[in-house]
Amino acid sequence: MCMNSSEMITGIAITGLYSSFRLRRPSSKRYNLRVHGLNRRRKSSKVDMEVKNLRLYIENKTIMEENQRLRKKALLLHQENQALLSQLQNKLSSSQLN
Repeated sequence: MCMNSSEMITGIAITGLYSSFRLRRPSSKRYNLRVHGLNRRRKSSKVDMEVKNLRLYIENKTIMEENQRLRKKALLLHQENQALLSQLQNKLSSSQLN
């Protein structure tokens, strides 16, 4: 029995028929399908990441706009509070004078 590298699998000699069946590479069509599938997945994941990025950008922009709106509202409430406090102090000082 002849033992060449194509007939050796992990040091055990096997018949030529079985070794050729065992050592056959996948058909080119199958290989190409896998490659195309991987490319589609990569493109799909890139698109998914871009969509997620866009959603996060929009959400972040919305949060920043709401934050700005709340800051303006807080400033107006602070000004109103200061005005009411000033009026209260004027009333108290005028009532203490009487």
